[in-house]
Amino acid sequence: MSAKELTQASDRGAERQDSLKTLLVLASTYPRWQGDPEPGFVHELAKRLTGRFRVIVLGPHAPGAKPREILDGVEVVRYRYGPQRVETLVNDGGIVTNLRLHRWKLLLVPSFVLAQAWWAWRLCKREKVDVIHAHWLIPQGLLALGCQRLTGRATPFVVTSHGADLYALRAAPLQALKRLVLRGAHAATVVSSAMREEVDQLGVDVSTVSVIPMGVDMADRFVPDATQTRSRSELLFVGRLVEKKGLPFLLDALPAVLQERPDVTLTIAGFGPDEDQLKAKVLELGLQNAVKFIGALPQKDLPVLYQRAALFVAPFVKAESGDQEGLPVALMEAVACGCPALAGDVAGLQDIFGAHANACIVNPRDKAALAAAILAQLGEPEKAAQRSLSMRAALREHLGWDHVAERYARLLEQACQK
Repeated sequence: MSAKELTQASDRGAERQDSLKTLLVLASTYPRWQGDPEPGFVHELAKRLTGRFRVIVLGPHAPGAKPREILDGVEVVRYRYGPQRVETLVNDGGIVTNLRLHRWKLLLVPSFVLAQAWWAWRLCKREKVDVIHAHWLIPQGLLALGCQRLTGRATPFVVTSHGADLYALRAAPLQALKRLVLRGAHAATVVSSAMREEVDQLGVDVSTVSVIPMGVDMADRFVPDATQTRSRSELLFVGRLVEKKGLPFLLDALPAVLQERPDVTLTIAGFGPDEDQLKAKVLELGLQNAVKFIGALPQKDLPVLYQRAALFVAPFVKAESGDQEGLPVALMEAVACGCPALAGDVAGLQDIFGAHANACIVNPRDKAALAAAILAQLGEPEKAAQRSLSMRAALREHLGWDHVAERYARLLEQACQK
C-alpha cells in the first residue's frame, strides 16, 4: 500500500471515530501477508469486528512483511524489533519453541517487548484508543496493563489466553505477572474449559473469565462436501511441526498400522523447526513410501484435505516446557468438514469431542493404543463419519465465527462502557 493510500485510510479512520470506537489489538502471531500459512485466528476475529469497531492491530514485523497495510478492513501496524534478517522470534514454530531451539533468540526478547510497548503507548495516545484486546497474557496482556496506567487514560482491556502462555512460562515471577494481568483486565477469555480451571489454579477469581474459543468458518469454507469421495486409507495431520503436536508418536505407531492395513498413507501438511528431524525418522522407520510431507498450505487449500481424508490424527502431547494445546484450530476445522478425528489426551478436547471423547481421544505415547485406535476408526468408516457429523452439528453454535465474533464484540463493547 502506498503512503498516500495509508494516509487516506487513516483519514477515513479518523472520520469514523465519531461513530465507531477504536479497538487496538495486541498480538504476536499474525499473518505476514494475505494467504500466509502461519496461524491466522487473530486476524479472522479482527476482520469480523470491523463492523463494530475501528480495528488497529499491532504485531511484530517479519522478513517480507509490510510495516503498515490494510487487510480485510483491518489497519495492521508491524513494529520493528531488530535488523530484518533476525526478526525470527515468532514465526516457524512460535516463540516458546523458537526460544527452546535457538537460545540466542533470548537476545531478541527485550527489543521485541519494548518495541511493542512503545508502539502500543504511541497508538493509544495518537489514535485515542477506547479498548485494547490483548492476545496472550505475556507479554501482550502486560503491555495492555502498562498502557492503561501510562497513557493518562484508563483504557480498559480484555485479555485472551490461547494456551502456551498459560500452560508454559511456569517460573514464579511469570506466574505473578499472569495474576497481575488477569486482575487488571476488564475481562479475560480462554479458549477451553480446562484452561479456565488452570486460571483458577493461579489463585485468580474466575468470575470474570469466559470460555470463548477462536472460531471456524463453518458456513462457507470448512464444510462437508458430498461431491468429494472420502478416502478409506489416508491419514491426515495438519499443524506446526513442533513438540506439542506429538507427530513422532504417530510415526512410531504407523508400522503397526501398516502391518494390518498396508494401504494406509499419512499426509503431513505443515512446517516448523522439527521438520528435518521428522523426515529423518520417516527414513529410519522405513516409512518413505507411506508418508508424504506437503508443506504448509494457506487456509483456502485446507478444506479439500479434510474432506477427502479417512481420518484426521492429532497426537497432541504436553511438551517438556509445559506447553500444550489450548483448543487446536486444525482439529476444529477437520470436525467442521465432517472428517473423522482422533487426538492425544491433552486437557480441553472434551469441548470438541463431547460425548464422543472415549472413541476419539487416546494416549499417543502408547504406540500400541494409538495404532489400535487408528485401525478401529478405519475399520468402521461409516460409524466414524456419523460420529464426526454429530460433533459438527453440536459445535456449530459454539465454534462458528459469527457466534464467536459476536461474543467478543459484546465483551469489548462492555469494556468501553466501564
